[in-house]
Amino acid sequence: MIKYEIQHDNVFDELVERGYYEQSTHEDEVRKLLAEQSVPFYIGFDATADSLTIGHFIQIMVMMRMQAHGHIPIALLGGGTTMVGDPSGRNDMRQVMTKERIDHNAECFKHQLGRFLDFGVEKGAIIANNADWLLDLNFLDFMRTTGVHFNVNQMLQLDAYKNRKNEGLTFFEFSYILMQSYDFYRLNEEYGCLLQLGGSDQWSNIIGGVDLVRKMNQHSVYGMTFKLLTNADGVKMGKSQKGAIWLDGEKTSPYELFQYMRNVDDRDVEKFLLMLTFLPTDQCKKLGALEGSEINRGKETLAYEVTKLIHGEEQAKKALETSRSLFTGEGTGENMPTTKKNAKEFEEGIGALNLLTELGLTSSNGEARRLIQQNGIEFNGEKLTDVKKTVTTDDFKDGELIIKKGKKTYHKVQI
Repeated sequence: MIKYEIQHDNVFDELVERGYYEQSTHEDEVRKLLAEQSVPFYIGFDATADSLTIGHFIQIMVMMRMQAHGHIPIALLGGGTTMVGDPSGRNDMRQVMTKERIDHNAECFKHQLGRFLDFGVEKGAIIANNADWLLDLNFLDFMRTTGVHFNVNQMLQLDAYKNRKNEGLTFFEFSYILMQSYDFYRLNEEYGCLLQLGGSDQWSNIIGGVDLVRKMNQHSVYGMTFKLLTNADGVKMGKSQKGAIWLDGEKTSPYELFQYMRNVDDRDVEKFLLMLTFLPTDQCKKLGALEGSEINRGKETLAYEVTKLIHGEEQAKKALETSRSLFTGEGTGENMPTTKKNAKEFEEGIGALNLLTELGLTSSNGEARRLIQQNGIEFNGEKLTDVKKTVTTDDFKDGELIIKKGKKTYHKVQI
């Protein structure tokens, strides 16, 4: 488990100070509970992909902080709930996935979470999978014991469902809150779980679980939500031009993660240092308060610390060295994002606009054209000025084409 210097006796105060905390049920009781005993708590992870993302990393950071303070994390894999999919924050129904794919994704999550949480000690973290109790539920028994506690009129007022009434909401999705609430009941029964944590978009589901446990078990349990990872403009973070920012180094390389964090808005530096690193609070605030070109020191520190936490110190150092060498023009760097292609593709040539868009460097050929016209693209160190340029094998040096977009974005094509 990653060690860091704890600055508060109560993790609740730490979560507030670092900017995670959004709201909780019975706030005074939650704060008192976390101060007085070791609390089993859970966060759920629906297995919708084969890797967690940087958006999930906020939840993982909270779990690590909670465990460092002596509380017991339960990482709940959604092998059952993913069969339906959470409608929260969506305008359409999620893609229905096969059980085999869900099981594979859950195993990938389990492996990744093992890098951040300590499962190997007494009162260590716990991995559970709600497929163990949801997949074999008897529908009528479930409705009689659990469904009876949910008021449909109240459910229709929840944001997760209210936002979907015009587009249409299936009973299939409507059942999701029942299942997630039932998860809390089962975890309370089996592990004494007293607290559910989640992003702010999970508030309705968490309230459902708290109420259900109190009705079925007569146990006092609680819920807490924390802020989603958004930028200064309120846009949810975690996407790049090539798609999601994954914690799997094969899907998003350490260098790509480093560059993603290195390029955040100046206004977000302090916030992200506080939420995504274990650096002392004072240091985060000092780095975030830097102005002008000095703020780049804060961005570089952010990128290094996040990459180190997710991929290890060696990969973080390599990404840092590559970033600096590319920025100063002193080298190409070993960890640059790389796409390998068959040389035959370039025998007849590929349009430069198509190539830039295909590599994810631009979102469209129109954007690629504008960048070229604004002298924003270089091929192997030379400005690209011809929007009609056809890229052939003649443009490669030693089998490589180094593309630079703007001042900071590099991509290598190998044949």
